[in-house]
Amino acid sequence: MFTVMMILFNKDFNYQVGGFALSTIAWILCITSMGLPQWRVWYLKEAAISYPSVAFVGVWKTCLYHYDNSSNIRTCYQYSYYDTFIPLDIRISQHLLLITSIFWLIGKVATIVALRNVYRGRQEQNATHNAFGLSAILNIIASSFVFLAVLCNYFSIVNKEGIAFPPSFHMPLYPHNQKAGAAMGVAFLSAVLFLFSGVIFISSTVPLNIVDFPDI
Repeated sequence: MFTVMMILFNKDFNYQVGGFALSTIAWILCITSMGLPQWRVWYLKEAAISYPSVAFVGVWKTCLYHYDNSSNIRTCYQYSYYDTFIPLDIRISQHLLLITSIFWLIGKVATIVALRNVYRGRQEQNATHNAFGLSAILNIIASSFVFLAVLCNYFSIVNKEGIAFPPSFHMPLYPHNQKAGAAMGVAFLSAVLFLFSGVIFISSTVPLNIVDFPDI
């Protein structure tokens, strides 16, 4: 009983739990950004439509919106990991985000093991420190991978690069104008939270010096 109370009031232990929570939120945001098409917003001009069409170009799909005075038509096209028309920046983003999910899963297991050792008052210092250290390294790497995915797409927007979509997508090679979408913001926030989580695991001290008092 006293051991549990000492752990709960230990600031370092609370930091570790907070780092675990941050990494979980970061992973959720990362997965969410992968499923969103709004990585790049393309503005297209079509003579047959009174207003410019808008296309959302994501990591795994593209959605095209046609606007007129009376309706809003949405058409989405999925593309897989093996499609040959996918440009290098999107291909790199697919790799980076998938590897990030794997790293997070390994780091999550390591963090759970370390927190369990601390909660049970075990004095396995090397094992616990190594588990937190592994989780910290993986979270920082995950942060850099997500940030690189954001940078790849951002530089493609800045350089006004086009995409040679297949004819079935009904998409031009280049948009009239393009900008960063909301999914890039979600991914960037994920990278920041991954980084904070890794820094917390590195900077905070694991509360190993716990004395187990018998119940009275």
